Amino acid sequence: MNKEVIRLENIARHFRVGTEVVKALRSISLSIKKNEFVALMGPSGSGKSTLMNLLGCLDTATSGNYFLNGTNVSELDDNELAEIRNKEIGFIFQTFNLLPRSTALENVMLPLVYAGFGKSDRTERAKQSLNDVHLGDRMLHKPNELSGGQRQRVAVARALVNKPSIILADEPTGNLDSKTSIEIMGLLEEIHKLGNTIIVVTHEEDIAQHAHRIIRLIDGNVESDRKNENIRTMAHYTIAEEG
Repeated sequence: MNKEVIRLENIARHFRVGTEVVKALRSISLSIKKNEFVALMGPSGSGKSTLMNLLGCLDTATSGNYFLNGTNVSELDDNELAEIRNKEIGFIFQTFNLLPRSTALENVMLPLVYAGFGKSDRTERAKQSLNDVHLGDRMLHKPNELSGGQRQRVAVARALVNKPSIILADEPTGNLDSKTSIEIMGLLEEIHKLGNTIIVVTHEEDIAQHAHRIIRLIDGNVESDRKNENIRTMAHYTIAEEG
């Protein structure tokens, strides 16, 4: 039985805006097990972006507990949060978030710099990660020399390079055309098959249908949490198994 990677207990997040208190998350309790493929859905203002920031240790809850691999991250300070974020979570963003003056290889190596790996180890692991997403021939290209799909694959390689517990993808196809979106979702499917836990935050129904479980938020609460009975699979790529 797969172990629990994430457990949220009565998580609330409130923001003060002027004299008002906005309750972005009211009381969220859920768990996600290793190797689940989950989509977080909800309209604008539902709380899904706030929840993603909490799951990614980019923000902390107003109340409640968040356990990541058994560690209560709600009790960590900023430095400890940064450390666990770099070690346990791989991020994929809608806007790619690549350094424009750095090559694909240098962009993928970046998390390993923060993790304290030596240069030769960083280079080797980054090369492997780029090969895994079929960009071995684009390692020395800068972002402006790559297509949108290739840039997102660099971002996927960067998310994978630290071998994190969770891949957290925020609207990963939001800036891509439909054909490239299918390719990226196929890539995420293959990553999932290799044992990774994937959480995709999206407002697009067809993207959510690639997930095996769909959690819908409304007004800061979980509206529904259901197994997806009609999983859409369009895997176009095969990620190399680690030798």
